[in-house]
Amino acid sequence: MPRAVKLAPSILNADFSNLYREIKAVEKYSDLIHLDIMDGHYVPNITFGPIVVKAIRKITDLPLECHLMIYNLPEWVEEFVEAGADRISFHLGACRDCEGLIRTIRAIGASPGIAISPVVPVFEADCYLPIVDFVVVMCVYPGFGGQELIPEVLERVSAIKRKAASLGTRVEVEVDGGVKTENLRQVVSEGTDTVVVGSSIFSSSDVEAAAKKIREMLNDAASCSPEV
Repeated sequence: MPRAVKLAPSILNADFSNLYREIKAVEKYSDLIHLDIMDGHYVPNITFGPIVVKAIRKITDLPLECHLMIYNLPEWVEEFVEAGADRISFHLGACRDCEGLIRTIRAIGASPGIAISPVVPVFEADCYLPIVDFVVVMCVYPGFGGQELIPEVLERVSAIKRKAASLGTRVEVEVDGGVKTENLRQVVSEGTDTVVVGSSIFSSSDVEAAAKKIREMLNDAASCSPEV
């Protein structure tokens, strides 16, 4: 059987004046919707908060993944889950008690994940692999959309999976940042379970066609790539 790879469109570059239309255009090709939450402190930009997540929850039945690039995480995770988030990922450098936060996220009914930016050593994720559901490998620097993928960071995907296996556990690995048609096959070949695609879909003149193309390419690339 071909290995299934999930598509998670990031709405960071979507047209927010027509958010219903944008999400509906990608919905049938997607497995979840990726929501980049930025607070202007942990990263320079500001995006949106729980109110927008709640509005998006009314638009789609797809799982919503909130990628939190914020400080004061314990104060906010419950609000995002109450707003409709099914998955929560956060950056290790933004939290003092990562293990406690992971357990809190799970206890309030969401799937917990951690994100590691290119400047964070991959081994810092090791101790959390047995208690998270997924790891977000960022192939760009957090805080800005439309960046070019840093190819050498892709090696982290297989490294994380090997380490998880050595610990007797298994985690999903998600690649976020700079994914486009030109590098999609390379991303999948590393054993990636979920790809986040933003500007390559939502900056297109035909959002639905762009999402459909990515979905078809993912299916084709997965069928040619062994499970890692």
